[in-house]
Amino acid sequence: MRSITRVARRSLASAAAPSHRVGFLGLGNMGGPMATNLVKAGHDVTVFDLSAAACEAAASAGANVAASPTAAAAGADYVITMLPNGKIASSVYMGDDGLLASVDTSTTVLDCSTIDAATARKIGEAAAARGVGFMDSPVSGGVAAAAAGSLAFMCGGEAATFEKAQRILQPMGPKIFHAGPSGAGQVAKACNNMLLAIHMIGTCEALEMGQRHNLEPAVLSEILLASSGRNWSLEVYNPFPGVMASPASNGYKPGFMVDLMVKDLGLAAQTADQGGFSNPMGLLAKALYEEHQAGGSGARDFSSIVERLRERPAAGGSMEPADKVVGSSQ
Repeated sequence: MRSITRVARRSLASAAAPSHRVGFLGLGNMGGPMATNLVKAGHDVTVFDLSAAACEAAASAGANVAASPTAAAAGADYVITMLPNGKIASSVYMGDDGLLASVDTSTTVLDCSTIDAATARKIGEAAAARGVGFMDSPVSGGVAAAAAGSLAFMCGGEAATFEKAQRILQPMGPKIFHAGPSGAGQVAKACNNMLLAIHMIGTCEALEMGQRHNLEPAVLSEILLASSGRNWSLEVYNPFPGVMASPASNGYKPGFMVDLMVKDLGLAAQTADQGGFSNPMGLLAKALYEEHQAGGSGARDFSSIVERLRERPAAGGSMEPADKVVGSSQ
């Protein structure tokens, strides 16, 4: 069985894996579809969220609804959380009334939230002290991947816990990585989203610069995709309307919100600082997205940063259109 590819193992799991009892906390834009995919895979899922509408949607998909986080986790083989930030994650997990104080030691606990690595390590240490298998397991892929069951998981924790975690994560995404010990998943996520912001901004700049010189964005995109500038933003998330089926072609409806990118770039800055590392490109991306957020675009897709870039004055050089600049030499 170990020789079967990851994708093949996922297909077999969907068809023949035993059902597990899963407690799922947090049914937002990501958590709701993730819980639904677990139901579709045949698992007995009990959910909790402060939003009654989110709970009703999960119930209509076949999930059970609990009245509290501890009730959702009671008797579960796995508990999965998808929470807004580290402060909330800490309050849910820690303390006498927290999840770690109530779950059985046979329960595997996976926090899929995107939070700071220090909080993830703190929760991991508390779980280890109780003998509970815990992994920070943040995701990448966005809302579309959550709905499609094609997320990537970056896991931090013990190898034995990771082995158990794969069984329940596969219905939600086939790309499951063991990044290292507790907190490593969050570090990997911070690195990934910092790089995502940087190459999205670079892609926007390149396409806008080409358009200012009368190159069609779709044509320039094809050229760049066949050249050394190829990247994920160009390939599957083009920021210019009409090039492909992306949020840009849907009025920049998220997708992945600017507010969330600002949050993640803040975590990246914190992660870099804790490692004694200077991340100038990440900090510049953070400043640009904060500017875009302050301009009222927090709830729009992060690829809408192209509109903020268009509004900024030229940093230097000629302000004249290309066809009016004469006498230049290369």
